[in-house]
Amino acid sequence: MTISVDQLAEARCALESPLYADVGGDLDVSFEFFPPKSEKMEAQLWDAIRTLEPLGPRFVSVTYGAGGTTRERTHATVARIQRETSLAAAAHLTCVEATREQIIEVAEEYWAAGVRHIVALRGDPPQAGSRFVSHPGGFENAAALVAGLRKLHPFEISVAAYPENHPDSASDAADLDNLRAKLDAGANRAITQFFFEPETFFRYRDKVAAAGIRAEIVPGIMPVSNFASVQRMSAMCGTAVPPWMARLFEGLDDHPAARQLVAATVAAELSRRLYAGGVKHLHFYTLNRAELAFAICHLLGVRAKGQVGQAAA
Repeated sequence: MTISVDQLAEARCALESPLYADVGGDLDVSFEFFPPKSEKMEAQLWDAIRTLEPLGPRFVSVTYGAGGTTRERTHATVARIQRETSLAAAAHLTCVEATREQIIEVAEEYWAAGVRHIVALRGDPPQAGSRFVSHPGGFENAAALVAGLRKLHPFEISVAAYPENHPDSASDAADLDNLRAKLDAGANRAITQFFFEPETFFRYRDKVAAAGIRAEIVPGIMPVSNFASVQRMSAMCGTAVPPWMARLFEGLDDHPAARQLVAATVAAELSRRLYAGGVKHLHFYTLNRAELAFAICHLLGVRAKGQVGQAAA
C-alpha cells in the first residue's frame, strides 16, 4: 500500500495532537433549530437555546417548513430569540409555494423584528419525492431569492452548499455553478448539508476553490441522536452513510446513554479533523436538543464566554 505525503502529514498531526483540539476561543460555532409544534417541544427548544447561548455562537438559525407551513412559528421563534436572548438570530426563507410579494413581506417582517441574517434556500417540494416547480410569480431559485433580498435591506445572507451534490443537480459542474450563482447574487457564505467523513468536506472545498469560488464554506455537522432517522434523512438528501457508522451504532437502540456517548465521540472526532484541516467555523444541526452539541463543543475547547481564561488557569 502506498501512503501519500498528505496522509503522512495528517497521521503525524493526529499523533502529535491531543485527542481533541483545545482551540481556546479559536473556533466559531453556530446552531440550527426548528420551530416547535407543541408546548412540550417549545420547552425543549428553549432549554436547548438557553444551554447553548453561553457558548456565544456566531448565530443561531431557525428552519422554515416547505411551502411556508411553519411561517408563523418560525417568525415567532426567531423574533423571540432576537428579543429575549443575546444571540444573533438567522431566519430561514424559501421559494416554495409563495409569490415574490409574499416572500418580500416575510423578509420585511424579519427586518422590522430586528433580524439581520437570512438563510436563503430554494426549499424542498411539499410532497416528498416530487420535483421542485417554482410558484407562478415566485422566485425561481435561491439565487433569485438572494438577489431579491439584496434589493430590500443590507441583510447578511447564508445559502446552502452540497458536498455530495444536491439530488437535483445533473453533475458536479452544475452543482458548483448553482453555488456560484447564489454567491454572485450577493450571499455572504454557504453552509453545507451534513456529511459524516472529513474527506468529503475537504474534497468539496478543493473543488470549490478550483472553480474560483472564494467565499466562506461552513461545514454542517449532524450529531447522530437516532441512527435510523439519520439514515432516512441521508437517503432523502443524497448523503452517504459510511458502513463503519452502522457498525458503531448497532445494538445501541435500547441503550440511550451509551448511544449519546458514541454520537458525541463520532461528531467530535469529525469536528476535530475538520479543525485540523483549517476549518474555523462549524454549524451544528441540533434537532432542538442541546446535549450533543454542547458536549462536542466542550470537547473542542469551546466554553461559555468568560470561562476560557479560567479553564486555562
